[in-house]
Amino acid sequence: MRSLRFPFRCCAAVLFSLALHAEPVTALYLRGYAVIPTPRQVRLQPGDITLDEGWRLDAPSHRATTTLLAGLGLKLQGQGPSLRLRVQPGAVSTGAAPEIDRQAYRLRIDDTGIEITGNGDPGLFYGVQTLLQLAQDRRAPKGTIEDWPSMQLRFLHWDTKHHQDRVETLKRYLDWSARFKINAIGFELEDKFAYPSHPDIGAPGAFTPAQMQEIVDYGLERYIQVIPVIQAPAHFAYVLKHPRYAHLKADGNNYQSAMCDPRTYELIFSMFDDAIRTTRGVDYLFASTDEVYYAGIDCATPYNDQNRSLHWVDYVKKARDFVAARGRKMLVWAEYPLLAEHVKLLPPDIIDGVIGEPEYVETENRLGIRQLAYTSMQGSEFLFPNHLALDSTRGHLRGAAETISQGRVWQGKPIGAFGAAWDDSGLHNETFWLGWSTVAQYAWTPGVPSVEQHAAEFMRIYYGPRSVGMIEIYRDMQRQARAWESSWERVRSRVRASGYGNSYGKGIGTDRRDYTLPAPALPQGPDLAFSGSKYKDRAAGARSLALDNDRLVHALLDNFARVDRNAYNLEVFLALARFMGHHWRLIEGLAAAERSLESASKSKPEQAVGHMVSAYRTVDRLCREGLATFQELTAVYEKSRFPKGQSVDGRRFVHVLDDTKDHWADRTPDLGFMYAQEKSIGLDQWRKDLYKIVQEYAARHRVPVKGLGEARLEE
Repeated sequence: MRSLRFPFRCCAAVLFSLALHAEPVTALYLRGYAVIPTPRQVRLQPGDITLDEGWRLDAPSHRATTTLLAGLGLKLQGQGPSLRLRVQPGAVSTGAAPEIDRQAYRLRIDDTGIEITGNGDPGLFYGVQTLLQLAQDRRAPKGTIEDWPSMQLRFLHWDTKHHQDRVETLKRYLDWSARFKINAIGFELEDKFAYPSHPDIGAPGAFTPAQMQEIVDYGLERYIQVIPVIQAPAHFAYVLKHPRYAHLKADGNNYQSAMCDPRTYELIFSMFDDAIRTTRGVDYLFASTDEVYYAGIDCATPYNDQNRSLHWVDYVKKARDFVAARGRKMLVWAEYPLLAEHVKLLPPDIIDGVIGEPEYVETENRLGIRQLAYTSMQGSEFLFPNHLALDSTRGHLRGAAETISQGRVWQGKPIGAFGAAWDDSGLHNETFWLGWSTVAQYAWTPGVPSVEQHAAEFMRIYYGPRSVGMIEIYRDMQRQARAWESSWERVRSRVRASGYGNSYGKGIGTDRRDYTLPAPALPQGPDLAFSGSKYKDRAAGARSLALDNDRLVHALLDNFARVDRNAYNLEVFLALARFMGHHWRLIEGLAAAERSLESASKSKPEQAVGHMVSAYRTVDRLCREGLATFQELTAVYEKSRFPKGQSVDGRRFVHVLDDTKDHWADRTPDLGFMYAQEKSIGLDQWRKDLYKIVQEYAARHRVPVKGLGEARLEE
């Protein structure tokens, strides 16, 4: 038996830190079983049982029962061993707070049958989830498991600023969240909700109130609260971009609303009210307060550190009172511009979602403010997260495990953990599941198991035991994505103007950058002088990465026939892999085109024309391949989400850039921001220019042009 008991003491935190790196493989995993999260107490006995149609079910009418039958795929109407489900308060002695105690369960498996007993309804449901993970092939180990979480709330973050998932996609996310015993979703809505009091704020096709309640109810059936996150008063461009609300801009920028204008509170609180009315059954509302850099900049009081902090506090107090009057508890991001000396002014019943600065903790503890262990499962990286240790990067999994298990939150009064992940850089939510499962794992049993074992268990549970090489597929996706990022040149943006500023002040940190590459040089003059290669040095690295990409694509394709579930996840990975693979072929092809143009400068007219035509055809083919690859990526993404920036019923999406954040995804109203880097090279114009050079040179030397007849130049 192994038992973990909380809360921690200092020495325990040190032991957990060591456990993250040196924890022995758990007994269940050594027996060939995978469970996420790892159960707290496990007593295994020799042997296994096998579930079949001969078993009989002894269970109440309960969500756990329907989940069990659907997951097993068995009717359980025989006369053999029994599978018994019960709710019995106090069945498992936890010594924990009532909110945690209700989530406890006991799972007993022996020759007489299986018995799952929950201290409460959530506990019974979680016991069923554990059995379903153990019995993937209808086999389960004999023994007893007693289990309950260390943290009451285990949050995942759904960010929909730059895309809108389909309702069926969100239901699938809730199914998998439930499997990992997640019980809260921070649903960052922005304009993807049709606010009844302000219908112009919701983007075309935004979730209706009925759809929101449908999603919420689906979650509640699985003991998950889908909690609306309303970005305000900062990150408010989704509202302030509309002319109707322009008068509420703070200092004239789209980023933040004026905090000394009572109409700001009327607007934001009406949005709160809309969200509360259409998420019935939920206990919380996330009022954001994220990065309110310029609190009070519109006010009559002097604009300084003290007043910025006081205006922030004033907003939180008013928001808390509004939310509490409607029966909700409020979560906030307690951070800049809040000063430590003003923490004492905060309402004691709020939850600090990010456990801000270290100097906040003592006062929060004295007030009784609870905190979340905040960790980001994706930073600013493009295309694919840094989940795993790679080169000098330790990976988000280890960072999350350490933050949740023995980070600063344990100096406070933690109520849960929050696993953030953002869609600002083109990442599909399918790339987040390994990270999200890590938050579920360590919020339930901090420090156990090792990060390496957790990753291995995730691959078995999420894809099925027949999948192969998934850890290396993830590493290869990371390698490809990081190489893709670093292959571009960064230049002053031609798309975005200088931004408004950041937390250090107006006009600071506003130099926007674009990712681009130079177009190859063109032949010059009557002798086709070629000024030198821009891609020769890049080509060798691209060739090696293209080979690595080819192996990655084959590994993904091989797994389509092996995975038992979540094949769509592999579709997303494959589309991203092909998207990156095209990039390496493009670089190689541009180097080959340069070689052809250099040969043209040294050849007689007839051969020179042939070399130029070859260069043209190479680049033309790659441009068409790039567009096709992007279209494939778009089609795969849109299987689970609606077209970005869609128009619905005659309403057009209003596109605006964030004044302070350089979100890559807001650069275009549609998904075109992912293809924008390649377009910025200027190969369309390059082809037109080369086409003209070829025709003029061939006419001057009376040389026929062969191979350009099918060329289609864009106007």
